[in-house]
Amino acid sequence: MPLQGLTETDGRAGCGPRIPPLSDTLRPLRQQVFERVRAAGLIPRVQVAKELGVSPASVTTLTSELIEAGLIEEIAAPREGGEGRGRPAVALGVRAASCHVAGLKVSDQDISAVIVDFAGNRLAEHHEERRPVALTPPEVLEMIGTLVDRVAAKSGMRRADLSAVGIGLPGYIDSPSGRVLWSSILTERAVPLAALAGARLGLPVHVDNDANLCALAELWFGAGRGRSDFAVVTIEHGLGMGLVLNHRIYRGAMGLGMELGHTKVQLDGALCRCGQRGCLEAYVADYALAREATTALNWTYKDGQSMRVLLESLYDHAKAGNQAARSIFRRAGRYLAVGLANVVNLFDPALIILAGARMRFDYLYAADTLAEMEALVLDTGRPLPTIEIHAWGEMLWASGAAALALSAVTEGLLAAPREIAAQ
Repeated sequence: MPLQGLTETDGRAGCGPRIPPLSDTLRPLRQQVFERVRAAGLIPRVQVAKELGVSPASVTTLTSELIEAGLIEEIAAPREGGEGRGRPAVALGVRAASCHVAGLKVSDQDISAVIVDFAGNRLAEHHEERRPVALTPPEVLEMIGTLVDRVAAKSGMRRADLSAVGIGLPGYIDSPSGRVLWSSILTERAVPLAALAGARLGLPVHVDNDANLCALAELWFGAGRGRSDFAVVTIEHGLGMGLVLNHRIYRGAMGLGMELGHTKVQLDGALCRCGQRGCLEAYVADYALAREATTALNWTYKDGQSMRVLLESLYDHAKAGNQAARSIFRRAGRYLAVGLANVVNLFDPALIILAGARMRFDYLYAADTLAEMEALVLDTGRPLPTIEIHAWGEMLWASGAAALALSAVTEGLLAAPREIAAQ
């Protein structure tokens, strides 16, 4: 249904990767046009044509189709210098209300969710802690259904108003098939979670590893939007990594790549929650810090007790000068330095982002930790990659899950010609 008139400009910043001109010509041109509009927030037709290297006439035809489909709209752009005569300048922007998606994060310690519109604006969010126990598939499905309904209600919507749901969780995830091969939150292996959750919700559901979704959040909403290649290392209940190559998440030949937390740093070492020993995660993640605290400080940690409270107490002791507490963070930081050095030596990324709620514990990435990483990197005489610290908080992963759902909805609407958006 065509839109009537012009919408006044609202200062949109855009979302999604700012793909350079001519970098990806395999997708349909109408999809490339739409993604340029969404990435820019507001952009004139002539600029779209220039950036894609196509004729203005082609852009005019395609944008007319997208307007008719209700996916983009014309926006009255402000004039330079204020008032002027004649028809106002016109830019293009995504019609934000054309669809909405939910993004969910389900982890060992907590769950979170966001509702996002088609332009990437976050409309509602929800977060709550949960008991750190593995769940059966029916229990996870019940949790997912409740979480979707709660965050949808906060946005004034119903579940049926959503176009898709993205879900992130720890473990080995075959994203294309939607199958969870192993996760610390599930009691069973090889769970077809996307299909089960889709049947439960009555909506398309897409799942991925939570670290991949952290990288996707940076690619769509954060520091990675203008980068073609970067790595995100997440430190939370586990330790993960997402790698972006040529503006796309790299998952490996079987979809299970980038498991940095399960690279081995010690033969016959500490027990990891994956069941193996000597994994990097078993020396850096929060349960590793809790294990060290119970040993070095003679603290008691029991199942069901808040991990967050224990870690906050450990951090406060370290800040107050407790040498045993400081040594725990220092040891974890040294192992983190080993992991980061391996990332640099293997992939040579231009940027490494350290992300997650645990990044507020600055002992993990103190100056001596980064200096140790530098000493472990191959000495080529060239500068090291930039390292940035992003403590987004609990909504980081949920935002990435929403981006996963948005990407899938976009593919569905624009990969085939003349698809009409649901009104």
